[in-house]
Amino acid sequence: MLFNNPPLTPPLKKEADNRMAYVGRFAPSPTGPLHFGSLITTVASYCDAKAHHGQWIVRIEDTDIPRIYPNSEQHILQCLDAFEFESDVKIIYQKDRLDIYEAVIGQLKQKNLVYACECTRKILGSNHIYAGTCREKGLAFQDQAIRIKVSDSIICFTDHLQGQHCSNLQKDLGDFVLKRRDGIINYQLAVVVDDYLQGVTHVVRGADLLDNTERQIWLRQCLGYPQLQYLHLPLAMNDQGQKLSKQNLAQALDIQQAPQLLQQAISALGQLPVDLDQPHKMLAQASAQWDVQRIPKGTEIQGIFK
Repeated sequence: MLFNNPPLTPPLKKEADNRMAYVGRFAPSPTGPLHFGSLITTVASYCDAKAHHGQWIVRIEDTDIPRIYPNSEQHILQCLDAFEFESDVKIIYQKDRLDIYEAVIGQLKQKNLVYACECTRKILGSNHIYAGTCREKGLAFQDQAIRIKVSDSIICFTDHLQGQHCSNLQKDLGDFVLKRRDGIINYQLAVVVDDYLQGVTHVVRGADLLDNTERQIWLRQCLGYPQLQYLHLPLAMNDQGQKLSKQNLAQALDIQQAPQLLQQAISALGQLPVDLDQPHKMLAQASAQWDVQRIPKGTEIQGIFK
């Protein structure tokens, strides 16, 4: 291990108790409208939670305020309503929780687990592995990026679908940013803190986030948070061989076609067919029949989607 310091005592009161053996979540970013790939993740996270008699919660991950797409938060809520997904707790918005993330950064500062970094993209160039240039400079934190120190050790986890996945963060990535120079809280920090505070136990999300997991495991270790269970889903691809995403201009979900699209998403996940009906009845049937072993193996779903 890199540090001799004991792990941080979680500084904040949890917003959910630990009596639930399973708490899952769907946590979209409002950087564009939800698309069919988003629906696949929503269905899988919901059905996996309900199949385990657990809670399913919704969180809007909107810390990257400059990238918020106009009206996309409203579209997310409209889609959830049209497809009849219901969060078991009140929906939270990360942009309303910046003081919480700052408090956690303060705790990390006290333990000397983070440092200020003045490196710009121009200085870093094309090198995606941070060399620790500012680690020993002792720069003031004001108006600088904040990085967390990582160790030269291998972190592994076993994904329920993708199998074992490992990374040496120091060699594969280097110390990574928790807060940008412009004050934006990084996704890695916000997601770890909120998963802990909301009592999340299981994360079901797309395979495009697989490589984030070791960073989040490391951060959870530094904060003294319990580790989670992970299931990374194969991705729906477009006719260009690209994952469906907002950046690749995937079509927004048509809420007028909610039952039909829901049926298609359940099928894309390899699950047993459900009757075309009201969405909440379809979701109940899909949850009752849910079988992770039927989800297509690998990181891509065969077929072309829009």
